[in-house]
Amino acid sequence: MTTERAVAAGGGARPGAPATCRMFETPLLEFFSRIHPATPFLFWVPVLSYILFGAVSSGATHPASVAGLVVLGALLWSLTEYLLHRFVFHAIGPRPWQRRFYFVAHGVHHDFPADKDRLVMPLGVSIPLGLAFYGLFRLLLGPVTVEPLFVGFGLGYLAYDGIHYAVHHFRLTSRAGRWLKRWHMVHHHTGEAARWGVTSPLWDWVFGTMGRDAAEARSEARSEG
Repeated sequence: MTTERAVAAGGGARPGAPATCRMFETPLLEFFSRIHPATPFLFWVPVLSYILFGAVSSGATHPASVAGLVVLGALLWSLTEYLLHRFVFHAIGPRPWQRRFYFVAHGVHHDFPADKDRLVMPLGVSIPLGLAFYGLFRLLLGPVTVEPLFVGFGLGYLAYDGIHYAVHHFRLTSRAGRWLKRWHMVHHHTGEAARWGVTSPLWDWVFGTMGRDAAEARSEARSEG
């Protein structure tokens, strides 16, 4: 399936539809467009552990302040997740390169939500983005404060990858898990321009993008069809 046809198709998985597609003509790019869901954790957990250990062992910041900065970093990630999902991943411009960017960045997931190899961010994307955010935070906050803040930011990102994979591919039995799965499926399957948060509905509540109940959205869609 070509990129343009996949973008035009839109929507979620359909009965009998293919589970995946080819994104790139170049075999090397196609290979690296796929990633095992454990890969971000195998890379980032040791990196973040090392940074946190350095922040605590240096003694430059009180342990209570380190903990607070980690929590603040996770909160900052949740806002970043919301803004990226709403204004970057779902931005579809009229030009071919804009449609191509949308499909590669996020549209492929909406067209093929059951594709297990394209649910978490490839390291070729998350590492440069991580370095860019680290550099920005260091420039704004200095070399001491940045370390625990970045650890919290990184843990928030890992929570995003893990929760996103789980709501698509795990049978969630806890009350919170079922709620998160339903929350995200409304975003996928009703056409609602809402529910941009994946790990938390916090910023959807703040910015008024909670959307409607799934049954209500489907009922309105049927009445307009």
